[in-house]
Amino acid sequence: MPRHRQETPTEVELEILKVLWAHEPATVREVVDILNKTRPRAYTSILSMLNVMFEKSLVVREMQGRAHVYRSSKSREKTLGSVVKDLLGRAFEGSTTSLITQLLEQSQPSAEELAEIRKAIEAWQKKEKQDA
Repeated sequence: MPRHRQETPTEVELEILKVLWAHEPATVREVVDILNKTRPRAYTSILSMLNVMFEKSLVVREMQGRAHVYRSSKSREKTLGSVVKDLLGRAFEGSTTSLITQLLEQSQPSAEELAEIRKAIEAWQKKEKQDA
């Protein structure tokens, strides 16, 4: 039986997407050079990952001279939103409360971060009232 392909990016795919969001368009060599600043990766491994990501429609590519250049197919916000939605459904059975509680316990946000979170909640509540 074929293995189910994960719709959201894997950890390695997300690393590559972060590079593309900051430096797109980029060739495989450019992606490898940036990733190698934190830990060594083989060119062929990143090339293979980008091919898989292309098949999954996570990236688009076009020829530029003799090399492919890659771009993310979705914005950072849309992609991360899909990751969170997937996590919410798979790990927290759709419970926003459970997700947020676990997030707060694991990250231990600073007072400044908590203030930003409160602002985000208030902005969301205002938007919901306007949309109603």
